[in-house]
Amino acid sequence: MVPVSFAFDFCGEEFRLTRANALFWPRENALLVADLHLEKSSFFAGHGQFLPPYDSRETLERLANAVKDTGARRVYTLGDNFHDAEGSLRLENHAAGMLDALTRALDFVWITGNHDGEQRPQCGGTFFEELELAGMVLRHEARRGETRPELSGHFHPRLKIAVREKHIRRPCAVVSKDAHGSGRMILPAFGSLTGGMDAADPAILDALQPATTIDAMVPAEKRLARFPIWRKAA
Repeated sequence: MVPVSFAFDFCGEEFRLTRANALFWPRENALLVADLHLEKSSFFAGHGQFLPPYDSRETLERLANAVKDTGARRVYTLGDNFHDAEGSLRLENHAAGMLDALTRALDFVWITGNHDGEQRPQCGGTFFEELELAGMVLRHEARRGETRPELSGHFHPRLKIAVREKHIRRPCAVVSKDAHGSGRMILPAFGSLTGGMDAADPAILDALQPATTIDAMVPAEKRLARFPIWRKAA
């Protein structure tokens, strides 16, 4: 049986990275997801580029399944929850009902990002620009110079992997470690219509400084594969 998530240690805490690009924190019974970008397709449709209009349904269904698989009772989003400030107003009835069910059933916390603007009351849940939880800073974009443990999103990291002589790009988490043993993590994008940035892009490496090591983590068939992408020069 193929596992749905993989355990690893981060800053002295056990976390589990799921195949659905979510992060489960067992001690807090919390699921963390980044960059939902709900209503991205309707945003592009308003600008003359038509995409299948069901991205919000798909993303919220995947979120509900991740909650079910992990047993999480709390959800923390890490920003860019909607693709634009008016996205919550465009949710069609089915997707709006799915979101309402999630926010009513769970302790649902929205961390806001650069795409979100002012969120609407109809979203449910509670809203913060950033939050510190059990010593971990939760924010949308990694802040260069941060020395506390940090969980963020924003960059949509992806790793290029060679598989059977073919190259594929897979969403990944990017994890740094500094000289004091602290660390920071950028989560993969969770939304169904999100693209990605190379995990070793200078913007990602710069955002995670100061660091001694930076690795990418990707769920493989039966294990969590870890790939070194940057090392501090000796």
